[in-house]
Amino acid sequence: MSYLAGNYHTGFVLLSIVVAMLASYTALNLTGRVAETKGLASLLWLGGGAVAMGGGIWSMHFIGMLAYNLPIRMSYDLWITALSLLVAILVSAFALRIVTRPTVSRSHFLIGGLLMGLGIGAMHYTGMHAMQMNPAIDYDYPIVGLSIVIAIVASIAALWLAFTLRTDQSMLGHTKKAGAAVIMGMAIITMHYTGMEAARFTAGSICMAAGGIDNDLLGVLVGAAALTLLTITLLLSVVDSRLAARTARLVHSLSHANRQLHHLALHDALTRLPNRSLLEDRIEQAIATGERNNKRFALMFLDLDRFKTINDSLGHHYGDKLLQGVATRLTGCLRAEDTVARLGGDEFVVLLGEVAGPTVAANIAQKLLDTLALPIVIEEQQQSVSVSIGISMFPNDGTTLRELMSNADSAMYHAKKMGRANHQFFAPEMNAAAGARLLLEQQLRRALENDEFELHYQPKINVASGAVMAMEALVRWRSPERGLVPPNEFIAVSEEIGLIIPLGAWVLREACRQNRAWQRDGLPHLRVAVNLSAYQFRQKDLPEFVAAVLLETGLDGACLELEVTESVVMHNPAEAAQILERLHAQGIHISVDDFGTGYSSLGYLKQFRLDTLKIDRSFVRDISSNADDAAIVRSVIALAHSLRLEVIAEGVETKEQLDYLRELGCDQYQGYLRSKPLPAGEFEAMLRGAMLTEAPLLRAV
Repeated sequence: MSYLAGNYHTGFVLLSIVVAMLASYTALNLTGRVAETKGLASLLWLGGGAVAMGGGIWSMHFIGMLAYNLPIRMSYDLWITALSLLVAILVSAFALRIVTRPTVSRSHFLIGGLLMGLGIGAMHYTGMHAMQMNPAIDYDYPIVGLSIVIAIVASIAALWLAFTLRTDQSMLGHTKKAGAAVIMGMAIITMHYTGMEAARFTAGSICMAAGGIDNDLLGVLVGAAALTLLTITLLLSVVDSRLAARTARLVHSLSHANRQLHHLALHDALTRLPNRSLLEDRIEQAIATGERNNKRFALMFLDLDRFKTINDSLGHHYGDKLLQGVATRLTGCLRAEDTVARLGGDEFVVLLGEVAGPTVAANIAQKLLDTLALPIVIEEQQQSVSVSIGISMFPNDGTTLRELMSNADSAMYHAKKMGRANHQFFAPEMNAAAGARLLLEQQLRRALENDEFELHYQPKINVASGAVMAMEALVRWRSPERGLVPPNEFIAVSEEIGLIIPLGAWVLREACRQNRAWQRDGLPHLRVAVNLSAYQFRQKDLPEFVAAVLLETGLDGACLELEVTESVVMHNPAEAAQILERLHAQGIHISVDDFGTGYSSLGYLKQFRLDTLKIDRSFVRDISSNADDAAIVRSVIALAHSLRLEVIAEGVETKEQLDYLRELGCDQYQGYLRSKPLPAGEFEAMLRGAMLTEAPLLRAV
């Protein structure tokens, strides 16, 4: 049997290849839009995508058939041609639905590829049937089978590529899609022209689709329509994808901002710990859980000892870093179910989610104390801190938020009263003590404003001659409610509430003013000694402040003596040496107070510009009866003199003590043996009396 010989129109073949690749690229982009949208938008993209993708594949096949020229006039039945287009659209919808599922298994790829390949084959051969040839087209069925196999393999590959690349909208992703479109397009082309190769047109065949559309015109129209449809669809997909990506970014930014605002509303800005609002919510949850399941939990109030003074003396920036370091330490000590929060200032609260009893809470509290006792490095400087911890237990110490918080707070104040750096469990009598402590704080703050503080003066006496060599200014509080309050009852509290800095400044200014006033009134030019607290000494502008006070009061620097403790100068020896040098350059006398109770090493004395050592009263008390105390005092005096330092003994109350100090070569002494600290008026009277009766014994600076 002889067959008609045909040939291909090169232009239409190239056009079919372009359409196939563009259809493949459009299909890859459409899968992403269908997968990323939801509801009606997803259905619209699925329908529109099926029309565009099916129309593109159908156009490629139809253009490929039109590219085949036979020596007879060709035409196509419109209804059968439309049916082949409908098949292409349905196959495309099926493919898009498969690859836009959340997950696609291997069996889905295989079954979907099989059905899609059969559908593409049905579309192709339905389109061939639209020619209505007489006699009918004769097919080489092995080649037909090969074309179907190619369609199935190409469909499986297309489904896998579409699923893999559907959500990648990056530049690299689009490059991958372009490469995949070339592969898919060539596979579709191969299937089509393999199917065309299977068709045999018997010699003398006649096309029965009379009244159809002319081949050349149909090819141009189909190609133009296909390219236009695919291009518009692709542009819409890209624009919609960009808008969706921008919307997604805006939604993500808004969501992130909302999360940040929510976090800020419930967390402390400095330490990132939960704040009061979040803490109270978790306590309420713990109470509800405890009541429901009969469980116990513990609430701890933590307060840094003397933090306010550190903050005032070293600066708020330094204090903030210290609080951050403490927060990190606390978080590292606790369990995942526990909560550590910052209420403000230096107040922290720990909620122990579930504890078997007070013993467990006590062990955790001790762990916190031990951990926080380790030095924290801040700005290349080691800072040691301690905390006082108060503990209340649910339900023993309260069943409401207010009761538990208040009782833990009372226990914390009791811990401070017990010497700081310890933990205390709540007891009912603590509430009264907490109220008294709060009242004391309020009265102290008012005292400085109302000039309720005053200075008493105690003379420093030459051991050998009995002459008054200098005097020490000691602060007292004359409270309207409490009467005359000694310093041991209010100095520690003043440090805790941050009052020690302004109080210390007042003491220095008042001592210098009073001494200069006495000098103007004709009294001898004696040196006045003022104690510096650790917090005052750590102020970076201390030398400048002292110079300003001297200038303001008109007192000569040689008439001022500043007393510091061993622990103060050894906290940061390098910085302390610089401060002492600057003070000494103003002519100020420098003394080390309470010597022997701190580092007790004379080796450090060589590093600092010092003038005097004060032996602590604890060594003087039993000097005439205790051989060890006598040996210590003897050694201190001998070594101090070898360093050209004077020695003053504190707390001399008996003649035996004075005689022994005289025998050991001590230079000066203070104590009740000569005079207790006196108010300014009484001390002035004592000096004037001494001027009349013991004039030679008064020695000016």
